[in-house]
Amino acid sequence: MDDLSSTLRISSADMKAQGMRLRVISENIVNAGSLPQAPGDMPYRRKIVTFQNELDHNIDLKTVRVGKIIPDKLDFTKHFDPNHPAADADGYLLVPNVNPLIKMMDMREAQRSNDANLSVIKNTKSMLKDTTNLLR
Repeated sequence: MDDLSSTLRISSADMKAQGMRLRVISENIVNAGSLPQAPGDMPYRRKIVTFQNELDHNIDLKTVRVGKIIPDKLDFTKHFDPNHPAADADGYLLVPNVNPLIKMMDMREAQRSNDANLSVIKNTKSMLKDTTNLLR
């Protein structure tokens, strides 16, 4: 039974981390079109979630958790729009370094990870129930 409860803790830790990843991905997608308002202003900068291992002393195993949420250092792209108020002297505007297509793929990957963890939790709970029934 100890192994089964460890499995539940590992899966739930990953679900928590993937949940934070989904929130950050959603923020990136929502801000993909956020443009600067005045010359010299910077557009939205994509955020990246990093993960790290954390020792869970209750089960004496490493689980995953969110390490840091850091800004992406990739350069912004330029878009020619001389009529925009934030355009530079040459008519170029900096736009966020967010590719919505890639972010949608990242979101799908995080959702699949959550689905897999949910399946592990459901199967583990079923095994715990079956074990309890056998012990009666």
